[in-house]
Amino acid sequence: MKIETIRHSLSHLMAYAVQELSPSAKFGIGPAIENGFYYDFQFEKLLANEDLPKIEARMRELIKQNLAFKKKTISKVAAKKLFKGQPYKLELIKDLPGRTVTVYETGSFFDLCAGPHVKSTQEITLDGFKLAKVAGAYWKGSEKNQMLTRIYGFAFETKKELDDYLAMQAEAEKRDHRILGQKLGLFIFSDLVGKGLPLFTEKGSIIRRELERFVINEEIKRGYMHVYTPELAKVALYKTSGHYPYYKESMYPVMKIDEEEFILRPMTCPHHFQLYASQPRSYKELPFRVAELAKQFRYEKSGELTGLIRVRVFCLADAHIICQKDAALNEIKEVFDLIEYVAQRLGLKVGVDYRYRLSLGDRKDGKKYYKDDAAWASAENILRKVLVERKSPFFEAKNEAAFYGPKIDVQMKNFSGKEETAFTIQYDFVMPKRFKLTYVDKDGQEKEPVVIHRSSIGAIERTIAFLLEHYAGALPFWLSPVQVCVIPIADRHLPYAQKIKNELEGFRVEISQENETLAKRIREAEMQKIPYILVVGDKEIAHNAVGVRVRGKGDVGTMTLDEFIKKYART
Repeated sequence: MKIETIRHSLSHLMAYAVQELSPSAKFGIGPAIENGFYYDFQFEKLLANEDLPKIEARMRELIKQNLAFKKKTISKVAAKKLFKGQPYKLELIKDLPGRTVTVYETGSFFDLCAGPHVKSTQEITLDGFKLAKVAGAYWKGSEKNQMLTRIYGFAFETKKELDDYLAMQAEAEKRDHRILGQKLGLFIFSDLVGKGLPLFTEKGSIIRRELERFVINEEIKRGYMHVYTPELAKVALYKTSGHYPYYKESMYPVMKIDEEEFILRPMTCPHHFQLYASQPRSYKELPFRVAELAKQFRYEKSGELTGLIRVRVFCLADAHIICQKDAALNEIKEVFDLIEYVAQRLGLKVGVDYRYRLSLGDRKDGKKYYKDDAAWASAENILRKVLVERKSPFFEAKNEAAFYGPKIDVQMKNFSGKEETAFTIQYDFVMPKRFKLTYVDKDGQEKEPVVIHRSSIGAIERTIAFLLEHYAGALPFWLSPVQVCVIPIADRHLPYAQKIKNELEGFRVEISQENETLAKRIREAEMQKIPYILVVGDKEIAHNAVGVRVRGKGDVGTMTLDEFIKKYART
């Protein structure tokens, strides 16, 4: 028995229970999804999470009745009579091809469905499912349609699998970067500013700045020219690149200024190509590596916005390498070296925290992908060769490439095992043609280069979200907004605390001066995930020392400040 069939059957049972408890409800759709199921409804009275136990209890009663799932094929005319008063079902019937539709009968409940389902409810484990939450969802996923109420449920074949999953979900909730961001005072969202537009606090800005400094310094060391380019451009730039027709739906509206059309940039590559094309180039100048911490703007639907993971403005550590075709393989290897060094510095392990996806084009889809079969085959083989030679963990995915060439996506896993694309390496054989990028080779002949698009650390916002969840907020020492908290036991110890702070010059130190008990101040510093807490009182002053508490370990004893720095504060 496939678990997907059980989950789909549970969605019907949930709808059955809802029909009994709320006869006026209008029914949408109810599919199986990863780890569970959902069903969309329209209620006269708004449903809350507190109503779920009642629905869940009724579902268990229905399961005990050993109800059969009976499939029937009926005419559309009969179906319209059966679902009279159900506008969403009637719309689905109208959209379906042919003159007949299939329905499933379960007890006194009928639903429009192609199946499959379990034969009877006795195949469903009574304690293998749980209703999870209530959320809003637009009918057919369009913001132009009615907002419905979606009830989610989790479902597994055994109670143990469900319990394990719920435990993992509870831990994932603790690690949710949106919750941690609020508790640690790192960033906020404002309805007045707009959805998907994060505002970073002083502490959150420290994390950003450290990541930005790190990536800029590392890239410059590796031969990249770091530049600044405008955050908007003429629409003509993106028509030349070909992005405008492909990405138009995710771009912001065109602005007309002095009879010219401008748009907020959704990507940086066309800007960088203009830097390259600003003068004639020789093969001696290649590879031409240009990088930027670039603000980019993408229109994301409201329902798809997710904290810092999916936003409407983000800062991408973007770069483009323009090189001779026979140098591309080596350049890609060096990009891998950079990406894996960055990941290692962030404490992430290849094969554990992330893997690679080789995203391929579809030769038959001439509308989505540039037509050049030989170029596609060559580019895909180069990327595959690098992955194989490095023995990198990867999988291939069709129809995931950019329109101008294949790519390697770095798929980062969160605590729950869900993957998001973090960094990308793209092989581009199209843009040089569109922007007439050329160089003069050693024989004086004009040649066309290739372009490698790459990001070393991805979008800064998304990377911060990954790190917060990966470390459950307890960031590495070098990224922690506050690295050391000095807590004077009493007011008379404040001058010594200030002396300690002054001697820790170069570190991010704060002094806890709240009018609270020592225990409460220590607890607050621990809740802020500060790596080191230094407690100072009469004893510490007398011995020119500090009482050290280490994050995750607690009190590790008293030592001199030099001993503390040598043992801990350089890590």
